[in-house]
Amino acid sequence: MAFAAALLLRGIPLLRARARYARAPSWRHFSGLSTSDESPSPEPHSPPATGNAAAGAKGPAPPPLSKVWLDEPEYKRWKDKEKEILNDIEPITTLTKEILHSNSRYMDGERLSEEDEKAVVAKLLAYHPHSEDKIGCGLDAVMVDRHPQFRKSRCLFVVRTDGGWIDFSYQKCLRAYIRDKYPSYAERFIREHFKRS
Repeated sequence: MAFAAALLLRGIPLLRARARYARAPSWRHFSGLSTSDESPSPEPHSPPATGNAAAGAKGPAPPPLSKVWLDEPEYKRWKDKEKEILNDIEPITTLTKEILHSNSRYMDGERLSEEDEKAVVAKLLAYHPHSEDKIGCGLDAVMVDRHPQFRKSRCLFVVRTDGGWIDFSYQKCLRAYIRDKYPSYAERFIREHFKRS
């Protein structure tokens, strides 16, 4: 016990020195100045030079990071492809959101019109990873209704020819469509534009 106490007492000055060093202003560590109690006089602040004087002996100032990033060819390719994907999925995304979120368009339990159903089946349900399982014995209609577990959410349902019905996620369909059509950009697009499911 006495040995442990002696070791602890011997370590206290070292701990104090470390604490004092950690509290020292950060400019002392990076400027090569002493960490003694002497305070160096601060250099007067001068506004940045412009024109040739800005270059001086150090060369031209680097462009802001955002400018460098925007000039990268890969970034430009990504932004072009992102725009293309958004333009591609925008019509069906807008239609689906109108179907789900407009009570005046469809009431709970109402089947979609022939035109809306045709668009939803061709541009969404056809790309669902488990579309065959969802359709089962055959597709009779597509309807909108409350989710069986999340009663505040409305979703799309496949109504089968045997009278059974099952929900399907339009976002899952869109993700599968994007992965199929834009494989090189799909994962980044999905990360940036779809909430986690």
